[in-house]
Amino acid sequence: MDEQFSFRVNGRDETVGCEPQTALLWVLRDLLGLTGTRFGCGAGSCGACTVLVDRSPVHSCDTPIWSVAGHAVTTIEGLSADGPHAVQRALVDHQAGQCGYCLSGIAVRSAALVDRAREESRTLDEAEVRDGLDGHLCRCGAHNRIVAAVLAAAEASP
Repeated sequence: MDEQFSFRVNGRDETVGCEPQTALLWVLRDLLGLTGTRFGCGAGSCGACTVLVDRSPVHSCDTPIWSVAGHAVTTIEGLSADGPHAVQRALVDHQAGQCGYCLSGIAVRSAALVDRAREESRTLDEAEVRDGLDGHLCRCGAHNRIVAAVLAAAEASP
């Protein structure tokens, strides 16, 4: 039986009707048309579907919609209100993606890392970036370029 769930997505209030166990991923893609978030494994193991819920990274493929009711969700489309986030720009500038399938999840988690370090007035280091992205699979092998891009974004962030 469909129920109504209200939450904030990329700064906009949304209400959707669906089964309580429907994965956030499918609500974002199928009901709200936000297709930047990718389906990878469906088990929360690859990171392709990563979004932010109240500024914390979660795998949207195994997050039921009921659990985000009343919360704020940020997808790749909503990382920055005023153009591409520093991480998105750096990923392009460093040609960090090859096929790009994994990059939306990586960009979202990386933006959270960069933003948190900036808020805490500290420098993000390579070990922290690698640790933060450990659960993200990139089958193209672009990990080193991705890490370099995230570090560059951290340096460029205001």
